[in-house]
Amino acid sequence: MKRILVAPFLFLIKVYQTLISPFTPATCRFQPTCSHYTKEALEKHGLWKGGKLALIRIFSCHPWGRSGYDPVPDKDNN
Repeated sequence: MKRILVAPFLFLIKVYQTLISPFTPATCRFQPTCSHYTKEALEKHGLWKGGKLALIRIFSCHPWGRSGYDPVPDKDNN
C-alpha cells in the first residue's frame, strides 16, 4: 500500500530531475539535493512522514537557511 501512495510523487520527482533540473542552474544549498532527499525520504518513510521531512527540507532551502550535508534520517525502530 505504501508504494502505491508514494508512486505518483516519485514519478513527479523523476520528471523534474529528467526534464527540468538539467536546464536550471544548480542552486540547492544541501547535499543530497532537495529532490534526491525527497525521493529517499518518501521511499524510506512513506508518504506522511517522508512528505513532512521533505517539506521541512524544502522550506529551509533559502539564503538565510542552513546548508551542507543533510541526509535523510533513519527509520525509528520503536
